[in-house]
Amino acid sequence: MVSSLEIAQAARPIQITEIARQAGLRLEEIELYGSYKAKVTQRAFDRVQTRPTGRLIVVTAITPTEAGEGKTSTAIGLTQALGRLRKKVILTLREPSIGPLFGKKGGACGSGYSQVIPMDEINLHFTGDIHAIGTAHNLLAALIENSIVQGNPLNLDPARLAWRRVSEIPDRQLRHVTVGQGGIGYVQRETGFDITVASELMAILALATGLSDLRQRLSRVIVGHARDGRPVTAADLKAVGAMLVLLRDAMKPNLVQTLEGQPVLIHTGPFANLAHGANSIVATHLALKLADYVVTECGFGSDLGFEKFCHLVARQGVFKPDLAVLVVTIRALKVHGGLSFEQASTQEDVRALQRGFENLERHLAIIRRFGVTPVIAINRFAGDTPLELRLLQQHCTGLNLRFAVSEVTDKGGEGGVELARAAVAALTERQTQFHPLYALEQSIPEKLEIIARQVYGAEGVEYLGSARADIERLTQDGFGWLPINVVRTHLSFTDDPTVRGAPTGWTLKVREVRVAAGAGFLVAITGKIMLMPGLPKSPLAERMDLDDRGRIVGLA
Repeated sequence: MVSSLEIAQAARPIQITEIARQAGLRLEEIELYGSYKAKVTQRAFDRVQTRPTGRLIVVTAITPTEAGEGKTSTAIGLTQALGRLRKKVILTLREPSIGPLFGKKGGACGSGYSQVIPMDEINLHFTGDIHAIGTAHNLLAALIENSIVQGNPLNLDPARLAWRRVSEIPDRQLRHVTVGQGGIGYVQRETGFDITVASELMAILALATGLSDLRQRLSRVIVGHARDGRPVTAADLKAVGAMLVLLRDAMKPNLVQTLEGQPVLIHTGPFANLAHGANSIVATHLALKLADYVVTECGFGSDLGFEKFCHLVARQGVFKPDLAVLVVTIRALKVHGGLSFEQASTQEDVRALQRGFENLERHLAIIRRFGVTPVIAINRFAGDTPLELRLLQQHCTGLNLRFAVSEVTDKGGEGGVELARAAVAALTERQTQFHPLYALEQSIPEKLEIIARQVYGAEGVEYLGSARADIERLTQDGFGWLPINVVRTHLSFTDDPTVRGAPTGWTLKVREVRVAAGAGFLVAITGKIMLMPGLPKSPLAERMDLDDRGRIVGLA
């Protein structure tokens, strides 16, 4: 069997200057990073602002298994299929994180014949955006420590510093560290590292609308508190200018292509279980002005990525999803029907499949609750039996929704043509009635209750640890009007990753609430989720190498 890496390496990509021309960009509006990658400059944004806005298709999914359910591949394949239907289409995606690449998950450029290329370069260093974010983040950490050592003019309280360091490699040993053990003149304290994509700077870059907005957001970043309780910001530390210098090029979206030559804008990579899980607002805005159809993907299930897209991204970006494609797999439905991942991948089980329909229907209800029309994409795997596929199709027919079997991994755009036709038909039939589920002026507990009940299916919210005190303090400090990013496992509707299906009769446990003032949202932390993952027993890094010709092997 040919691997995804081998398919990508065998491809003959189109010169990026031609991809830019197809997208409607001029040569003076791009900066080349070799023959097959480029960055898009502010000139392009300035030129297209008065153009009509295209239709936005958001690809989401049911609650995934540990392996994922092919959401990115579906988004890429749908784009390729729309290209085959001669639609003017642009795909917008998040940048892959290096951490999962070497750990357990692998890369994030699609699979098989539904990929963005150059796959190996995008999955690794790409154009350096994530490195720039990590460097800017750690520069701010160094300036905090330096201010304290150099007389502490801001009267920072070392016990109330909130700005940790970041690393792109998952390293559980860095979750809790002690710094300042150098002797006289050092301030010894406990801190730790998060993975770079969990940095507030990643969320800021993804949500900023331009360099001026980026400057303002960076200036609002709260790094800790003074001894009198006053919040201390990056602006107070005079760090904003230097951080802007490091992030200047990272602010520009990256232009690449699908295997079949459609333009792709890849920019920023916030995770949906930790942050808001969508590519940058600037990339989506640009695509909507250049294309008639824009396909984008948001992280994990509709209860995470899509909810956050609606409440955080669409609000700040001032655009709306016109259609949601919900990716469904028979494997995941059987897992939510009670089987283990291995059982669901290897054996037919009609009853487990039917029990899993509850999970599918809850996700459809979430999408509809936002006033958006869903289309179901059945992502077909080789192990799906004809009986299972027929039963799922019959169930989708009974839901009175458009659906299609997608085989984009094996067949590329050809395997997604029926899905593309279903999407275009759904867009033609009905205009979106998009609306958020809560108003910004509602209280923090009211917003959390709405998310818990209307999105997750919980009976309410339980506050543990410092959560209630956090909410009271944040409200008094004037942050109660911000939208909420819930940090939660992606493997369940609940805050417990072992609970599958569509559970009822449970409460969401919120243990801490923080503010990401620069990003412009509150962060409610639930369950036992970690902001710094660890490597598995057999990390994918063990399989990677270079062959005698200098080509990468073992990249998943």
